[in-house]
Amino acid sequence: MSILVVGSLHLDVVLRAPHLPALDETVAGTSVEYVFGGKGGNQAIAAARMGGDVRFAGRAGSDPFGDMLRETLKYNDIDLDLLQLDEGPSGMSSATVDANGEYGAVIVSAANLHIDPDQIEVSPNVSLVLLQNEIPTEVNVRIADMAKRIGAQVWLNAAPARHCPQELLALIDVLIVNRAEAQWYTDAPTSAAWLNTLGPDGVMFDGDVFEAFKVNTCSTHGAGDMFIGALAARVDNGASIKEAIPFAQAAAALHVSMSNSERSALGPARVNAFIAAHDKR
Repeated sequence: MSILVVGSLHLDVVLRAPHLPALDETVAGTSVEYVFGGKGGNQAIAAARMGGDVRFAGRAGSDPFGDMLRETLKYNDIDLDLLQLDEGPSGMSSATVDANGEYGAVIVSAANLHIDPDQIEVSPNVSLVLLQNEIPTEVNVRIADMAKRIGAQVWLNAAPARHCPQELLALIDVLIVNRAEAQWYTDAPTSAAWLNTLGPDGVMFDGDVFEAFKVNTCSTHGAGDMFIGALAARVDNGASIKEAIPFAQAAAALHVSMSNSERSALGPARVNAFIAAHDKR
C-alpha cells in the first residue's frame, strides 16, 4: 500500500538581518538560506523518511526554484509521476528574520494555485491520501472524491484555517487541526474523527489525550508536518492511529530539538531509540 500526498510546494528564502527594514529602508543582511517548504512537500518528506511509500501530486514551476523542489523530493525517494510542471514561477516565500527572532514574510502561491486535478490519478494501491488547505478547495474535493471511490482513507490537515464546504467535509476520515484552527470547525457538520494537536500539551484524538515528549526546543518550524507525515507512515505500515500517535509525537519532538542540517538524518531507528530511552526513565 502507499500514501498519496496532494499539496503545496514552496521554496522559502530566509534572510537574516540585524532588524526588519522600515518603509523605504535597505538593511544589510547577515545570511541567506533556501529552505524547502510547503505543507504538502514537508508532509511527503516526513512520511518518506519515517518509512512510508510516498507519491506526491502537486505543481512546481519551470524556474530554478522548481528544479530545487523536484531534486529535494527525488532525494527523499518520493514518486513524482504525478508532479505537474507549470510554465510560471514556483510557490515561494521571502522571510526576513531579525536578531531577536522576529520576522516578516511574503508568500506567493504561484504554481500551487494551478494544480489540475484532471492530471491526478488515485491508483488502487493508495491506502491513504493526505490533503492540506494550501491548495485550492476544488482540488481537495476532487481528490477526496477519487480516494473514497477506491476505498482509501482521506486525511485533511485543515491549515491554514478556512471555510471548507460540506461536500469536502463529508469525504474526510480524519480532520487534523491545531488549537487555533479547531475554532474554525467547531460547528462544521462532519463525521470525521478529530485529531487536535496541542503543541507541548500533547495530542487529543477520539477523547484520549496523549502527553507530549519533553525536549529542549531548537525550532518548532515544521513540527506539525513531521507529526502528520510520521503518523501517516506508521498507519500505512499497519498501525492504528492510536498506536501510531506516540511514534509521531516522538518524531516531532526530535524534529524540534534539531537544527535544520540535522533533521535530514532523522529516521525510524532514531525515533524508536528515543522512545525506548524515554520508556526506561
